[in-house]
Amino acid sequence: MMKKHCLFCDEIVPIEQEGDYDSYIGCSCSPNGQYHLRRDSYESINALPHPKKRDLLHIISAYIREKTDCDDKVYLKADDLESIANSPNIPVTIEDKGNRLLQYLYRHSEGPGEPVAIHPLSNNYNLTYSPNLQELVYIIDKLGNEQFLIREGMNFKLTEKGWNEAAASTGGKKLKACSILIHGGKELRAEWQEKLLPKIGQFGYQPTLLTHTQLPENEQYDLGLIADSKLIIADVTGQAPGVYFAAGYALGMGIPVIWTVNSSDADKLTVQLQDIRPIVWDTAEELAVLIQQKLS
Repeated sequence: MMKKHCLFCDEIVPIEQEGDYDSYIGCSCSPNGQYHLRRDSYESINALPHPKKRDLLHIISAYIREKTDCDDKVYLKADDLESIANSPNIPVTIEDKGNRLLQYLYRHSEGPGEPVAIHPLSNNYNLTYSPNLQELVYIIDKLGNEQFLIREGMNFKLTEKGWNEAAASTGGKKLKACSILIHGGKELRAEWQEKLLPKIGQFGYQPTLLTHTQLPENEQYDLGLIADSKLIIADVTGQAPGVYFAAGYALGMGIPVIWTVNSSDADKLTVQLQDIRPIVWDTAEELAVLIQQKLS
């Protein structure tokens, strides 16, 4: 099996080729899984200036770690990195980073007091989106002093207080995968990430935004990611064939689909409105409210 340097955690790991993507297996970004990086993005990411790498790559590693730990599949391209790093879902404060560690322990235990091994710590500071080990250790000490967790060597246990805090921050249940299919450029993607994804997360979903373009090499979504979803939101603004195909595939698997369309395109659909009954929206803020009402 071929091996390659992971740009995000600096490990050399086995890779497998999957179409236009390379799958990186078992690195610190996904110790028990893998993530997928578009092959032609490798050199452009590697060529980023050192200050940009310092500010960006550890965040992407943490994003991959959290997503794959929640059983989501991660497919990345070079132009995804900035939007991921700037997403409101990325923790910035020490408190929010600490909550990510509590949530990790919550996912990997059945109740308060059950030990979860994290070893070695030097390979795991992406659990808190931290840039280095020193910040992770500081967060662990802080959570211990606040009686959210107990550390015994490399084993960590949530206290009753920590368990309740983790349950509250994840809605009291494990987050369900949700794929959002859109057709559009960086501006639309950034707007949806900022305005819509946090609202969907409030209903117990872990949303992933998938962008379809008209470029031949980007014509397909990963059907495995679609199949793993518990909900699909398909925006048919622009009538991208890939959106219809992926949403139809989801319907065939019994996955619920919420259809949406911008009012500017509502009268242009080749599919009759009564057949899919899409939510018609004008702004991302309005759509967030309408989808919240639908999920309620």
